[in-house]
Amino acid sequence: MSAPDKAIPNGILSSATCVAVVPGLKKAAFVFGGSYGQGVVTCKTASGKWSAPAFIQMAGGSWGLQIGGQSTDLVLIAMNNRGMQDLLKSKFKIGGDAAAAAGPVGRNASAATNLTLKAELLTYSRSQGIFAGIDLNGTVVNQNVDDTRTFYGHDIPFQSILDGHTATPPSARNFVSTVAKYFRKSQ
Repeated sequence: MSAPDKAIPNGILSSATCVAVVPGLKKAAFVFGGSYGQGVVTCKTASGKWSAPAFIQMAGGSWGLQIGGQSTDLVLIAMNNRGMQDLLKSKFKIGGDAAAAAGPVGRNASAATNLTLKAELLTYSRSQGIFAGIDLNGTVVNQNVDDTRTFYGHDIPFQSILDGHTATPPSARNFVSTVAKYFRKSQ
């Protein structure tokens, strides 16, 4: 976010309905490939505040002419109500249930208008490894029930957390306030 020519445009920041952060999504392949990562998601609630974080897992498989390994820090941004509803589900498939597109960078939001009208989820990534990019088609995203139970002390439905019915624990306030800082409405 600190590099203006590489940052998420302000128009996207102000329009986001949910934000998922998956640090260190791993991908490896030799003809057959797989990917796996864990992260958190927060959504704007009806009051305009960001929800407590819900824990997610991402896993996918692929096959074809491919070889390599990669670690990717990934940010998924829901841009409309359908993208938000997909993130509120306890399980959905990118490419099947939700259309995802690589998000534009730079502070000029007008260049991103056409893309954001069609994409339910925008993806931003920073990768290390020998794959050139990241393709999330076929990746399944679901609630990480075990981490949710460990963090909150009991089972909580995914949608209850993301709708804002669960208070943000003190240990998660830094994450939620950082998202709020960057994804607030532009003045």
